[in-house]
Amino acid sequence: MRAGGACKCDRDPATREEIALKTRVIQDEPETDDHVINGQAPVVGVSETEISAAPEVVWDVLSGIEAWPTWNPEVRAVSMHGGLAEGSDFRWKAGPGTITSTLQRVDRPRMLAWTGSTFGIKAIHVHVLEPRGGNTLVRSEESYDGLVVRMFRGLLQQRLDAALADGLRHLKVEAERRVTHQADTRRS
Repeated sequence: MRAGGACKCDRDPATREEIALKTRVIQDEPETDDHVINGQAPVVGVSETEISAAPEVVWDVLSGIEAWPTWNPEVRAVSMHGGLAEGSDFRWKAGPGTITSTLQRVDRPRMLAWTGSTFGIKAIHVHVLEPRGGNTLVRSEESYDGLVVRMFRGLLQQRLDAALADGLRHLKVEAERRVTHQADTRRS
């Protein structure tokens, strides 16, 4: 504000339009939320599959984080610090490195979301479970951001797309195996 209460933008229509545009852009940007991926990140992946199991069964497989290595061969080890609660940290080995993650959203049996980082990559991962007539539609979304991601965007996009599809395939196999095992146990 200048002396006399007048702002330069009051006298200059171009400046007023620039301020309006900047304000609109800021308002149009998605709100940052710990359970939504960064749609503006250089690498974004989405995959989904329908699993022949109730959401509770799929949730039990997915939320048993320390058991991931037993059903997902891409995950070699997991150590959880705290229980299955928002704010709990876990470290896990997948691919070439160790990922440090923090649970951001734990909403049984609908959503499990975490943030993580490794090698300068900042990731946000969200799993959404939706009931579908006795089955479950699982949507897995992840975004990568950071300097390393910008440098190796194409390679990391390919790896993320493959990892999401593989992760859901392994989740499907394990959840459906548990349903079959439960049915076999009841028949015995």
